[in-house]
Amino acid sequence: MHHASIRTADIHRAIAFYEQLGFQVCERFTAGMTLACWMEGLGGRIELLQVPEPRPAADAFHDEGYTGYYHLSFDLTDTVDDLPRWVDALKKQFSHAASDSDQIAPLKILLEPIQQMIGDRVYEVTFIADADGLPLEFIRVMKI
Repeated sequence: MHHASIRTADIHRAIAFYEQLGFQVCERFTAGMTLACWMEGLGGRIELLQVPEPRPAADAFHDEGYTGYYHLSFDLTDTVDDLPRWVDALKKQFSHAASDSDQIAPLKILLEPIQQMIGDRVYEVTFIADADGLPLEFIRVMKI
């Protein structure tokens, strides 16, 4: 996959959010009249597009009847040893960043880390909301 595209109400706020997750802007451009960028991190690339007249995003995480793209998922197996500890550190990092910048809000957890059996593997799974409330999943294969 080349990239996943995310429409955002405020591209500067979205960039600040994804930078906290370790993404870096690798290209800035315009798409028609709107600001856009590619960011790389966590083994992938996202595209952020600023929406000139944004409406609130659908609640893909909590609305059981929602149809469409649900979330992006990032595999942290090779970079994180303990997902709950990683989430706790991320909460502190966002809290500290929020106190220093009006672009960053405290981290919103949609699902605290849990263990989930999928096929023959056990995973640690958590969901957070991005700057526009869109769900992001972080997953890690547990060592057997």
